[in-house]
Amino acid sequence: MTDKINRDMTLGETVQRFPQSADVMMRYGLHCIGCHVAFWETIEQGAQGHGMGSKEIDKMIEEINATIKKE
Repeated sequence: MTDKINRDMTLGETVQRFPQSADVMMRYGLHCIGCHVAFWETIEQGAQGHGMGSKEIDKMIEEINATIKKE
């Protein structure tokens, strides 16, 4: 089991394993983390669906991983 996230993890898996990631994703506009699509939609798919580009997705993932490391 990894101790950091990547683009291919589902939103649901990410929030379930790393609850603190929800705050970061919400700041980036990924309000869908609480709905049913979160269990099949990857972080990348969810972010792209909310209009995020590749660099912004990378920044969000870096922020989430930094948050995970702190705890």
